[in-house]
Amino acid sequence: MSSEPGTGSELRDKRLIEAFATLADTLVDDYDIVDLLQTLVEICDGVLDVEASGILLADEEGELELMVSTSEESRLVEVMQLGAEAGPCIECFRTGEAVSVVVADAPPEWIRFREAAHEQGFASVQAIPMRLRESVIGTLNLFRASSDVLAPGDLMAAQALADVATIGILHERSLRETDAVRDQLQKALNSRVVIEQAKGVLAHTHGISPDEAFGVLRQYARSHQLSLGAVADDLVNRRIIF
Repeated sequence: MSSEPGTGSELRDKRLIEAFATLADTLVDDYDIVDLLQTLVEICDGVLDVEASGILLADEEGELELMVSTSEESRLVEVMQLGAEAGPCIECFRTGEAVSVVVADAPPEWIRFREAAHEQGFASVQAIPMRLRESVIGTLNLFRASSDVLAPGDLMAAQALADVATIGILHERSLRETDAVRDQLQKALNSRVVIEQAKGVLAHTHGISPDEAFGVLRQYARSHQLSLGAVADDLVNRRIIF
């Protein structure tokens, strides 16, 4: 490893530039929201100092629902869902501000979230709002094994990445076109349901874990240049067989 001053910082900056370029490449005509957000959480795990990442989006009723995560295992999913009920995720969504919390110091009303996060080895959590002006559509959630919260530079990078994805979701949509925005988000949430079904089919038929099943779906979609939702729908409706 080189000992030249600034080498580590320069490498991090280079990776961030590549990350933004990757997100920009995802924003093409007829891009799939699930693919965009999955790319975002994978970038966060690769560029930021975190162990896991996930995104919650608000449905038509304003309730946060899991959209994507870097692990499809039920343990991470449970932690995020509890955080959406009473925890940093819902606090971030309600206030529109980033929330950083050391799990051991979480308030008493977040006890279920605190216990679940502790059991999974997460010592700190950062919830980043996905917002455009005053409109908050969800949260980007970053989990660390360390009790130290992310450095200010990493938090700024995470917010910038979340902002790019948010702009992509709301691309060419006026904030006054509330119905159009809700329809687009609901379509993405419906796509997630189909992906869950497809994961279950693959896990059952191939005797693999949900995480492995998701990896198979993701790889097939990438190799065939298809959206994740489209592949899942084809599998569930038996138009393709793995």
